Amino acid sequence: MNRVRTASRIWHGLLFAVVLTSLVIQMVLSAQGTDAPAVTRFIRLFSYFTIQSNVLVLLAAGSLMIDPGRDGRVWRVLRLDSLLGIIVTGIVYATILAGESDPHGAGWWSNLGFHYIAPWAALAGWLVFGPRPRIDLRTIGWAFLWPAAWIGYTLAHGGTTDWFPYPFTDATTVGYPAAVRNMLMVAVMAAVFAAILWFLDRRLPQTAAGGPVPVQASTAGGEKS
Repeated sequence: MNRVRTASRIWHGLLFAVVLTSLVIQMVLSAQGTDAPAVTRFIRLFSYFTIQSNVLVLLAAGSLMIDPGRDGRVWRVLRLDSLLGIIVTGIVYATILAGESDPHGAGWWSNLGFHYIAPWAALAGWLVFGPRPRIDLRTIGWAFLWPAAWIGYTLAHGGTTDWFPYPFTDATTVGYPAAVRNMLMVAVMAAVFAAILWFLDRRLPQTAAGGPVPVQASTAGGEKS
């Protein structure tokens, strides 16, 4: 068990380092931009689903680096959101956005971390180290508040600024019905992956790093928060 916990700490520590480095690079590049005021550039940066997903991965990986058996009702939602968000990020980028992106220099490295390393390293880390079980239906329900909030924010922010983070969300170009439909399709994709993760969380063996924690454990039963 100690070896598994050590391996989990190393894996999530490396993932934490990759995502943090990518985020710092992107923040520096945003600070150096000239297309809009600095505040606007940073608001736009953190309006990307990609960036928000990677921040969630950063928080989840950092906590697992410290405690591979991390648990708690809020933490379960954070962990599931990080997995769903980063899987969707990797798939949408590879299938839709990669052909429209041509990063260079430092941006190439941050793009590599955000879109190619983080998605599959986070998923592989969950499959190998867990911790499991940690996913129940209530966790899934709470986890979808963030995607719903992101869709609402994206439409409201774009409606007032005429700036949208992705071409398929650009209501000015494709129209609001199409933009909403496109984002709902992404939400449906996330729901499918949530169901898959829930099934695997119940079927795969409990992980040594996580310990035997009941999926329906009460929040009043001494869970870490």
